[in-house]
Amino acid sequence: MPQSEAAHPKLYGRVARQIEEHISGSAYPAGARLPGERTLAALIGVSRPTIREAMLVLEMQDLVEVRRGSGVYVAERVAPARLARKADVSAFELIEARLMFEGQAAGLAARVMSDGMLDSLEAILARIEGRAAADAEEPALDRQFHLAIARGTGNALIARTIEHLWDLHEGSVQSCQAFRDVRRDPRPAEYRRVYEALRNRDGMLAQSAMRMHLVRLSDDFLAFAEMELIASARRQISEKRRRLAPA
Repeated sequence: MPQSEAAHPKLYGRVARQIEEHISGSAYPAGARLPGERTLAALIGVSRPTIREAMLVLEMQDLVEVRRGSGVYVAERVAPARLARKADVSAFELIEARLMFEGQAAGLAARVMSDGMLDSLEAILARIEGRAAADAEEPALDRQFHLAIARGTGNALIARTIEHLWDLHEGSVQSCQAFRDVRRDPRPAEYRRVYEALRNRDGMLAQSAMRMHLVRLSDDFLAFAEMELIASARRQISEKRRRLAPA
């Protein structure tokens, strides 16, 4: 692996952003096939695994489509103007905003959510609790669970605001990268506590359970950021020791 990549473990995020800029600049129009992994690695000056990781980020954002046996293509439904409007916000910013909106939304939903909506939410919860090793499905189920509660408020503006926050996450390289880097335990019990509070029509408990869920998630990111800083400091110290070592 090139030395520059070893010193910058998040290089794939910057590579993903670079490729996205080429897409938004019409270098690769919608429906176009991107150059192969080996070609892109040579053009950008990184390793093939880095290109592979960058493509995963872009695929999570629905900017590219991987066609088995054919290659990677720019998604047909992504317009350059839409790409240009994407905000690259951090995971911490999004969780802070979600704490503000989703906690209150859960409290309101507990009072007005219909029984039919609660039944639909329970079905989503059953899939969350029942999945085995299908971790790839977890982000989609997570989104479904939270948006179902937002719609349960009966307030279209609240629902659209919370859905927009989720769209910002999925359209942000920084946020997608952070969610991929942090190996989170989904902890279905947290979803269950939110659901039970909603089913029991306890607005205060629903708000508290939702906030606890999101605070725990922010704690996961802070712990990961702390480990990253420690690892970075250790790498810098190791490099200085190497340079000072007798020849």
